[in-house]
Amino acid sequence: MKEIGEKLKEARESIGVSIEEVAEDLKLRPSQIENIEAGNTDAFKDMFYLKYFIRDYAKYLGLDKEDLIDEFNEYLFDYTSRLSLDDIKAAKKNKKENKKIKSPYTIEKRNRTSIIMLCVYVIIALLIIMIVYLIISLDHDESDDFIEGAIITESR
Repeated sequence: MKEIGEKLKEARESIGVSIEEVAEDLKLRPSQIENIEAGNTDAFKDMFYLKYFIRDYAKYLGLDKEDLIDEFNEYLFDYTSRLSLDDIKAAKKNKKENKKIKSPYTIEKRNRTSIIMLCVYVIIALLIIMIVYLIISLDHDESDDFIEGAIITESR
């Protein structure tokens, strides 16, 4: 990974672009660019994001992004081949235990459509209840008026 970082750093320096400029143009933090150039993979939570950062960085610098991605894939293969089965099981167990803790990037987004539809159904139900109540109360008032009118006519 350090070789990839060195290639990127050399290319950046040869065209005279600062880390801050690269970070701003690629919408990354300067520390991320520094970590990529240093070959520090531990600074990245997700290797797939790192792969895309390297691809975008190589493209930005005018390097052959496919060659760098192939180098990164070889590094990743070598890195994951060194992991023992016990390490993988422990990571899987920790992932299950830490499932309650979520970052803003891993939070499952709720389906807003279902929430909106629920609100619409509640509003429709309330409107139907109000209409039924008004109809019943109007019928009741009219029948009271009719009864009062009949009583008045009979007494005359």
